[in-house]
Amino acid sequence: MEKLKEYLRLSTDELVNKVSWPTWEDLQESTIIVMVASLLIALLIGVIDIMSSSMLGFFYQIFQ
Repeated sequence: MEKLKEYLRLSTDELVNKVSWPTWEDLQESTIIVMVASLLIALLIGVIDIMSSSMLGFFYQIFQ
């Protein structure tokens, strides 16, 4: 039980005193970057899906 208490005490100390947390502005900027990147990737996947669906439909019509 003492080892667990020591672990929790050291972990708390590390999180409070040694970790450098980002500022609120940094978090907002990072969030916007992630949202834009996610949107672009989703659009790219959507375009690829539409193109492959159209191509497969075209091939199915030809070889049917």
